[in-house]
This record gives sequence, C-alpha cells and structure tokens, in this order.
Amino acid sequence: MKDRIYVCHTYYHVYVTFLKELKLRADYCAQENCGLENWRPGATLVLSKMSNDFEKLKDRVESTGLFDVVIEFDEKRDDYFPELAKWRKGTGNFLGNLWYRIQFTKRYAKLEAPFVPVNFREYKDIYVYCDSDPIGYYLNQNRIYYHALEDGLNSLKNIDAARYDNRGHFGLKVFLSRKLNLIFIQNGYGKYCLDMEVNDIAAIKYPCPQYIEVPRQPLVDRLTAEDKEIILKAFIRDKEGLERQIAESNQMGDKILILTNPVCELDVREQIFKDIIAMYEPEGTIFLKPHPRDVLDYRILFGKYPQFDATVPMELLNFFPGLKFKKVVGVLTEVMGLSFAEEEIRLGPDFLDKYEDPLKHRQNEQI
Repeated sequence: MKDRIYVCHTYYHVYVTFLKELKLRADYCAQENCGLENWRPGATLVLSKMSNDFEKLKDRVESTGLFDVVIEFDEKRDDYFPELAKWRKGTGNFLGNLWYRIQFTKRYAKLEAPFVPVNFREYKDIYVYCDSDPIGYYLNQNRIYYHALEDGLNSLKNIDAARYDNRGHFGLKVFLSRKLNLIFIQNGYGKYCLDMEVNDIAAIKYPCPQYIEVPRQPLVDRLTAEDKEIILKAFIRDKEGLERQIAESNQMGDKILILTNPVCELDVREQIFKDIIAMYEPEGTIFLKPHPRDVLDYRILFGKYPQFDATVPMELLNFFPGLKFKKVVGVLTEVMGLSFAEEEIRLGPDFLDKYEDPLKHRQNEQI
C-alpha cells in the first residue's frame, strides 16, 4: 500500500502540498532523531492539466526529490463528452432535474475513468484540491475515500460554491449526495469525502461538519532556509532573473504591487486594471503580478509596467527579504501574511460592483 497522493489543479495547490510534505519530513526526522538524508519520499503528486498549463513544473518538482512520483493528469471537463449534453439540460421541474442530475453524475464518472492516470485504491491517503472538478465525481462514484482541501486561501469565505451551486432544497440535495451518493456535492458534502481542510473555520459563514481547521500560516512559519530553497527550485523558472528584478526594484523608491485576478469579461477586466493603476500610480512605481489563470495579456496591454512571472505563487515573494512594497493591492485575492507588504489592500466586491452586475460576484449573498 502506498502512502499519500495529492491531486493539484493550480500552482498554489502545489505550493501548499510542498508546505505539507516539508512539515511531514521535519516531523519524521525529529521523531526518529535522524538527519534529512534518512527521509524517504512517500507521496505521489498529480498535476491536473485541466485548469493550468504547468509548463516544466513536473521536471522541476522531480528535481527536488521531495516526492516519490510526479504524474500529469489529462482531466476532462464535462463538455469534452458530447454524450453528457442531454443530461446537462433542465427539464423545467425539480424531480425531472434531479433525475437528469443523477444520470449525469453516474455517466460523468464513468466517462472520466479512462483518463485517470493512477489506481487510487493503492493509496492510504488521498488529498484532493477542488473536488468540484471531475476527480470528485470519479472518486465518489467509485466509492474511494479521500480528504478534500480548500482551493485558495479562505476561498470558502468568499464563495461557498457548494451552497451556491445547490441553492434551493439544499438539505435534500446534501442527503442525496452525502448519504445516498446519487448526486455529488463538492467541498465536504460527498459521501466519500472524509473531511475538508480549511484555513479558518471562523471565516466561513456556513460551516460544514466535515471541515477541519488546518491554518496555512504555521506551515510557512516553520520553514527552514533549506525548505525555502527546495520550494524556490520547484517554482522559480529563472531565479537569477527574479533576483535581478528585485535588486533593480529596490532602486525605485515607493512601489505598489497590483495582483490581477480573472474577474469579469476580458474587456471589462482590462478597464478594471487600468483604473486600479490610475488610482495608485501617483503613490509609487507600479508592478504587476498576473494571476496564473488570468488569460488577459498584461505584457502587451500593460507592457510599460514591470511584471512578475504569473506562474510563481505570490507567497514565494516572502522568501526574498530584500523585496518590499509600500502597498499590495488585490481585487478579490486574499492579501494577508505578506511580509514584503507594508500595507495590504483588498478592494473587494464593493469595488467590483461598479463594473458588473453584483449577482455575478456576490454568490454568498444569494445562498
């Protein structure tokens, strides 16, 4: 029986997985009173290519030696299968919709099976970020127990997707998912989801009995210098270039870092970040950190502003003590625990209301 497997859909998921594995390594060596050379990797890392282009991340992760195996997963969205189209349609009544959903759940898991690259039954512990993705359907319909993990930092505080996606008869739907496994609800409500790790239960308006609090900041605080080098080796494509960029930035006085986010339609998103730049440019030199899943071409549209590599989780900038920003500004991104920021600003949904229908981003208020 193999030990652990992690299914990751974003660079941030892989970053958190590194934090967890490095802590396990340190705990093992402390318990066994041995050196790090006695640690034997016991985890498999799965990179789902459905939501992100992980470019050469697999090779760089393998070079760290922290994982036993690194596997890419060609996970397929439901619209990849034309035979599912019928079951995605509504029927106009609750019972008809429910029957279609039961059929969709069963058929989707079966169609996804040929693309699953590992035998999950061989693992003692399975950890899945974003079990709302096809892997969640697959594991539940195949009766394989797993642990879910919160997608982003306090993401359930911002969007309780399980309740929003299943508003209307939520209690009944939970019963059909959690007890009968006829349909599937993500984020702790699946029958075979053992628990779900979240950063801060107090921040979530509607706690679920399966939530367990595993704060992420302590995982960062315990990192050694060697741990940080391992993470940087995996994530930084051009460490010398980044260090040079940081050194040059230190000559620019006050600096403002703006974190992009894949909000709104592309044309509206472009206007949003034009406006944010105009708001903060009088206060210092503007830097941009594009979100890994943001497809707006900031290097073309905002080429005059220095930009950090989109694939690097912003948390890694904490590992460069010489880097300092007067302000770090995000729209919906949680900006907290950033040692390189003198001030952290989250503009929030009130700001976004000016650009699109609030119903599109105020999901929690519609539950």
